[in-house]
Amino acid sequence: MANNDALVRRLYEGFNRRDIPAVLALLAENVDWANGMDGGHVHGREAVRAYWTRQWAAIAPQVDPIHVSQRDDGATAVEVHQVVRNLEGKRLLDETVRHVFKIDKGLVTRFDIENAGGLSAIAHD
Repeated sequence: MANNDALVRRLYEGFNRRDIPAVLALLAENVDWANGMDGGHVHGREAVRAYWTRQWAAIAPQVDPIHVSQRDDGATAVEVHQVVRNLEGKRLLDETVRHVFKIDKGLVTRFDIENAGGLSAIAHD
């Protein structure tokens, strides 16, 4: 689990810096990535790039891992504190949610959001 812990923490650090290339390097080419704004998943690194580019043009999320754990099925679960602001800095959302990663050979192959909160609601206001 130590390797997965370090990997997901690097992922969040890159995400919060808006360093798309650094994060994409941690994803499998054919990754399935949860779309927290519209629902469903986007597929592949370039689709993740497009999703984040669109997301960051509308909102400014900050996502910080609180606790990383390994599930019995091999998935890595991460409790995160998520604060979302509009582009002017007004807080729109402050919540804790669970992210779940499937990781194979050091790369994320799937990302899901459990107990999803209000991101999709504020994205469509």
